[in-house]
Amino acid sequence: MNWCYDARNMLVTREQLERNERQVLAPYAALAAESRGRTHPESESAYRTAFQKDRDRVVHTSAFRRLEYKTQVFVNYEGDYYRTRLTHTLEVAQVATSIARALGLNEDLAETIALAHDLGHPPFGHAGEKALDELAKAVGGFDHNRQSLRIVTKLERRYPGFPGLNLTWETLEGIMKHETEYDVPDPSWEPDVQPTLEAQVVNVADEVAYNAHDLDDGLRSGHLSPQQVAEVPLVGELMERLGLNPERFDTGQRYVLIRELLGDVITDVVQATHQRLLDHGIGTLADVRAAPTKLLAPSDAMGTMLAELKSFLYQNFYFHHRLIRMTRKAHQVLERIYHAYLDTPDMLPPNVAQQVAELGLERAVTDYIAGMTDRYANEEYRRLFDPMSLT
Repeated sequence: MNWCYDARNMLVTREQLERNERQVLAPYAALAAESRGRTHPESESAYRTAFQKDRDRVVHTSAFRRLEYKTQVFVNYEGDYYRTRLTHTLEVAQVATSIARALGLNEDLAETIALAHDLGHPPFGHAGEKALDELAKAVGGFDHNRQSLRIVTKLERRYPGFPGLNLTWETLEGIMKHETEYDVPDPSWEPDVQPTLEAQVVNVADEVAYNAHDLDDGLRSGHLSPQQVAEVPLVGELMERLGLNPERFDTGQRYVLIRELLGDVITDVVQATHQRLLDHGIGTLADVRAAPTKLLAPSDAMGTMLAELKSFLYQNFYFHHRLIRMTRKAHQVLERIYHAYLDTPDMLPPNVAQQVAELGLERAVTDYIAGMTDRYANEEYRRLFDPMSLT
């Protein structure tokens, strides 16, 4: 049979995309057509669903672009091959959409939440966040989840009719209920109601990406040895199954190890979550929200092994003496810049000075520093404190 396409019938409208979601997605998935809407009324796109429109708005923000030069574990100048906050974000989005697709969830919403979940991170990773939280105590401290919400609702000014991006309620919920060991959900967002499975999948994807890719960067940098990681049950068992010898471990074997580790964890999460949904009789999104606990997670056995891997990384990688030195330098850079701005506000650029009247000096300075990349913060430090540097 010869197939031919009729171009007159190939135009895919938003309404068609919404019908496709109803027909293809699981009954407990979040549907774009049933979104709670946006804070500021506006018409939806002709050829994108509401969640697709959210995704595109996130990608076009200045905050998203700046993630390229913000720390994941290694400061940007440590090497071109290590993860940055941007590459981590993209990897979380890939893991999240893979899991969402297998479970019949809304990939567009999962991807959007993943792309937005780290927008609020300051320079120098968790060291930078800790420093800003201490420095900004007088104005409520600093938390990157809340800062992500500030970015998408207030700080990005790209549209004349409203501040922020005017994202859907479901995307904002996913940002504010993002929860991992590093991320504390905002208790003001319906604390007794579970978030969508699309939001839950980003929580898991974030943890999965952290573990696998920090392991990869640790091996690449030489901070971790193959012999060390082989002592971790999850990794050691996988290396044995794949025939990888820690004594003759090369770059190609590292690629295989990380790829298969990701695949094993994703498969476990999909299968364990599917069984959990069956066991709880989940048939609608309302059932998901009313569940007594989060439903999207690895199996108990895999969860235990992932916790062991995380503990290993804490002890042997994150607290490596070189990373501790880097953390201390990051804290000093942000602390001195922060106090310099407070002591002499006239040094602030005009666009930040305009925010002082609206937000107060300390919050405006906190927002400004949080938006800096590692590279810009280091350059600003030199401009402020190096007598030989141009101001």
